[in-house]
Amino acid sequence: MKRKRSPLPEGDDGRVIASMNVDGMPWYDGRRAKAGRADGGGRTELRGRRQKTAALLGVLAAVGLAVLAFAGVFFLVILLMDVSWR
Repeated sequence: MKRKRSPLPEGDDGRVIASMNVDGMPWYDGRRAKAGRADGGGRTELRGRRQKTAALLGVLAAVGLAVLAFAGVFFLVILLMDVSWR
Protein backbone atom coordinates (compact mmCIF):
# COMPACT_ATOMS: atom_id res chain seq x y z
CA MET A 1 0.00 0.00 0.00
CA LYS A 2 1.37 3.41 -0.99
CA ARG A 3 1.65 6.09 1.62
CA LYS A 4 -0.13 9.36 0.71
CA ARG A 5 2.22 12.37 0.68
CA SER A 6 1.18 15.62 2.25
CA PRO A 7 1.27 18.56 -0.20
CA LEU A 8 2.82 20.78 2.49
CA PRO A 9 6.26 20.34 4.05
CA GLU A 10 6.50 19.41 7.71
CA GLY A 11 5.77 22.39 9.95
CA ASP A 12 3.85 24.29 7.25
CA ASP A 13 0.21 24.88 8.11
CA GLY A 14 -0.66 26.54 4.78
CA ARG A 15 -1.17 30.11 6.04
CA VAL A 16 0.03 32.97 3.82
CA ILE A 17 2.04 35.59 5.71
CA ALA A 18 3.07 37.69 2.71
CA SER A 19 1.73 36.98 -0.75
CA MET A 20 4.45 36.73 -3.38
CA ASN A 21 1.92 37.02 -6.21
CA VAL A 22 3.11 40.33 -7.74
CA ASP A 23 2.19 41.93 -11.07
CA GLY A 24 4.87 41.34 -13.70
CA MET A 25 6.23 38.10 -12.25
CA PRO A 26 6.07 35.05 -14.52
CA TRP A 27 3.93 33.04 -12.10
CA TYR A 28 1.38 35.83 -11.49
CA ASP A 29 -2.20 34.85 -12.19
CA GLY A 30 -4.49 37.84 -11.67
CA ARG A 31 -7.69 35.80 -11.86
CA ARG A 32 -6.72 33.63 -8.91
CA ALA A 33 -5.53 36.58 -6.79
CA LYS A 34 -8.71 38.59 -7.32
CA ALA A 35 -10.96 35.62 -6.64
CA GLY A 36 -9.41 35.09 -3.20
CA ARG A 37 -9.79 38.66 -2.02
CA ALA A 38 -12.70 39.68 0.11
CA ASP A 39 -12.68 43.27 -1.20
CA GLY A 40 -13.14 42.34 -4.86
CA GLY A 41 -9.60 42.62 -6.13
CA GLY A 42 -8.44 45.88 -4.63
CA ARG A 43 -10.50 48.17 -6.82
CA THR A 44 -12.57 50.95 -5.33
CA GLU A 45 -15.75 52.04 -6.98
CA LEU A 46 -16.25 55.79 -6.95
CA ARG A 47 -19.95 56.39 -6.72
CA GLY A 48 -21.22 59.86 -7.31
CA ARG A 49 -19.75 63.15 -8.25
CA ARG A 50 -18.63 64.07 -4.73
CA GLN A 51 -16.45 60.95 -4.36
CA LYS A 52 -14.88 61.45 -7.77
CA THR A 53 -14.18 65.10 -6.99
CA ALA A 54 -12.68 64.22 -3.60
CA ALA A 55 -10.45 61.56 -5.18
CA LEU A 56 -9.29 63.99 -7.87
CA LEU A 57 -8.54 66.71 -5.32
CA GLY A 58 -6.60 64.22 -3.21
CA VAL A 59 -4.48 63.20 -6.19
CA LEU A 60 -3.89 66.83 -7.16
CA ALA A 61 -2.87 67.70 -3.59
CA ALA A 62 -0.36 64.84 -3.49
CA VAL A 63 1.10 65.73 -6.89
CA GLY A 64 1.14 69.43 -6.00
CA LEU A 65 3.08 68.71 -2.82
CA ALA A 66 5.66 66.71 -4.77
CA VAL A 67 5.97 69.47 -7.40
CA LEU A 68 6.44 72.09 -4.68
CA ALA A 69 9.14 69.99 -3.03
CA PHE A 70 11.06 69.58 -6.30
CA ALA A 71 10.65 73.27 -7.14
CA GLY A 72 11.96 74.21 -3.68
CA VAL A 73 15.02 72.00 -4.06
CA PHE A 74 15.61 73.37 -7.57
CA PHE A 75 15.37 76.94 -6.24
CA LEU A 76 17.82 76.19 -3.43
CA VAL A 77 20.32 74.61 -5.86
CA ILE A 78 20.13 77.64 -8.18
CA LEU A 79 20.51 79.97 -5.19
CA LEU A 80 23.55 78.01 -3.96
CA MET A 81 25.14 78.15 -7.42
CA ASP A 82 24.52 81.88 -7.67
CA VAL A 83 26.07 82.54 -4.26
CA SER A 84 29.09 80.29 -4.85
CA TRP A 85 29.96 81.65 -8.32
CA ARG A 86 30.17 85.30 -7.36
